[in-house]
Amino acid sequence: MGFNVEEIRGQFPILSRKINGKQLAYLDNAASTQKPTAVIKAMTHQMETSYANVHRGLHTMANETTEAYEGARQKVADFLGAPEAENIVFTKGATEALNLIAYGLSDEIGEGDEIIISQMEHHSNIVPWHFHRERKGAVIKFVPVRDDGSLDLDALKSMISSKTKVVSLVHMSNVLGTINPIKEIAPWVKAAGAIFVVDGTQAAVHMPINVQDLGCDFFCMTGHKLYGPTGIGALYGTSDMLERLRPFNGGGEMIEDVFETHITYNDPPHKFEAGTPPIIQAIGLGAAIDWYTQYDPAEIHLHELAVYSHALDGLRNINSFRLIGDAPQKGSVLAFNLEGAHAHDVAQILDKYGVAVRAGQHCTQPLMERFGIHSTARASFGIYNTLDEADRLVEAVKKAAHFLS
Repeated sequence: MGFNVEEIRGQFPILSRKINGKQLAYLDNAASTQKPTAVIKAMTHQMETSYANVHRGLHTMANETTEAYEGARQKVADFLGAPEAENIVFTKGATEALNLIAYGLSDEIGEGDEIIISQMEHHSNIVPWHFHRERKGAVIKFVPVRDDGSLDLDALKSMISSKTKVVSLVHMSNVLGTINPIKEIAPWVKAAGAIFVVDGTQAAVHMPINVQDLGCDFFCMTGHKLYGPTGIGALYGTSDMLERLRPFNGGGEMIEDVFETHITYNDPPHKFEAGTPPIIQAIGLGAAIDWYTQYDPAEIHLHELAVYSHALDGLRNINSFRLIGDAPQKGSVLAFNLEGAHAHDVAQILDKYGVAVRAGQHCTQPLMERFGIHSTARASFGIYNTLDEADRLVEAVKKAAHFLS
């Protein structure tokens, strides 16, 4: 389907809303995206016409719901380029997926073993590994970030050794927008016999993904940043790695047999999906993928970068403006500060003009410390954002700079 931003915007009812009497300019897509009518209707239709629990019934609606749920799993597999639907585990989101991996590897990480992450990681890809430091005596190493926001690849390569058990890196930073060369890094990790985890939360909605081509062992994504619902995400794992992982939760569905003396686990992916899953959310994620993939990802990427670049060109004319992260390879995330102003104050002023941005640490405290700042304002652009909205951002930031100077 051809790319027409006004036609796309018409599919998002919430974008017609006014904030403080101004037309909404929603520029907080790195935190969460809005939902198109197709996703809202798909979830509502399932609940109104054919809802039951999955995998546990022989009646018609149970079978229909199971088919829709497992169909969504296949859509995720196809979207990520996974070899089989069985390589996809449904989770609550990318945070749970990363925790599942870290917990599942508990038996394989011990005292002195090294886990490599980077200074640009989201807390969701830091805290679970600290559990191994606290409980097992594992060592966490942080790959430095260069002044332009790019990853120090030479430092990363030198860190990887026979002691390395896990390398877990973000594909695209939620603050800097930096796109890390995952495919280039993968052979270094493999050569050391380590496990390669990729946090694809931002990347999955801004570039085509093929997990087999990337060469990672695990890839995590979430639904609500892909124009889908909250409460649903997915973990891709190679077949060998999913067999190695310990289950994260215990209960129904993830078990094959339960005896007084022992238990046997179900096969992946069901081994990791204890209890009633987020059925409607999974179906909503499948609908979001159907909706998103009708457009050319290259056109989406170029459109988002055009809006980002237009906004940046205007913001650079503001004397107090400071961009955080200008790596050669980056997506449409624009983190910035105004000298002498707190990011929270900037965001509140922008809101008065109907411009929605995020302000704070963005769950990246080590990154904030790396750049010697406490917080940033962040505008992040998606498929439905326009050059006019970029102009409105610039004008609102100019007003904030004048007011806060």
